[in-house]
Amino acid sequence: MKFTLPAAELFIPDGVSEEEALARTTHLAIAAHQDDLEIMAAAPILECFQQSHKWFTGVIVTDGRGSPRDGLYRDYSDEEMRLVRFKEQKKAAVVGEYSALILLDHPSKAIKDGAHPGPVDDLFEILRACRPQVVYTHNLADKHDTHVAVALRTIAAIRRMAENERPQRLYGCEVWRDLDWTVDDDKVAFDVSAHENLQAALLGVFDSQIAGGKRYDLASMGRRRANATYFASHGTDVTTGMTYALDLTPLILDLTLDPGDFIQQFIARFAADVRDRVGRLR
Repeated sequence: MKFTLPAAELFIPDGVSEEEALARTTHLAIAAHQDDLEIMAAAPILECFQQSHKWFTGVIVTDGRGSPRDGLYRDYSDEEMRLVRFKEQKKAAVVGEYSALILLDHPSKAIKDGAHPGPVDDLFEILRACRPQVVYTHNLADKHDTHVAVALRTIAAIRRMAENERPQRLYGCEVWRDLDWTVDDDKVAFDVSAHENLQAALLGVFDSQIAGGKRYDLASMGRRRANATYFASHGTDVTTGMTYALDLTPLILDLTLDPGDFIQQFIARFAADVRDRVGRLR
């Protein structure tokens, strides 16, 4: 594949050809930063793990140069940090048996600039090469600007595809702001009870973040357990891990839908749910 930046990389853990690795992809996740895939896309990674007919491919859009750092990594330059984060992400791809990993290497400022064509051009080419059944990205209510920008670029790239080429589903996943606040009918709940050891290993690979003072491994596994327990107030737990997403598929079916207006509908339903409950229980 020809990417817009020369430093972009395509990594294939099992060494098959580029064409085969991309063509066999059934589940594609597009994330902003190294380790976001393992936080937000545990469900498709687990679904595809050790399956000959399902394959997970991950895309990391940014370069990782702006990562916070402490401890062993305190004095690392931006370029040294980029190399560490690329190495860690490749380790995760091996552990999770990804079909392919694509590191696009764009700076965050380019992602957040809607007029910059590079990210959308790259994502469009990846989507056409993979033709995934399902795509996972960040949700539009995330509080991290780069995450929301990646979601918007993903939507734009899919909308550029011919109608018969587009994925069947698009999900917006939780990272920087969970989705527990959404009403239950709006939640897409994924059971991630299986392979807790694999989930922990995938999260634990990112030593530069963990040793640097951000325990994403503990926080992510704790969120999954909390989601499972607090999903229903009556009845015993039937899962031990759960992640949430929003169904963004309408945005790739109806190209007239505005993403900002679309996410406001979820917020409005949450506000109405709170108002109605308080009103009923006065």
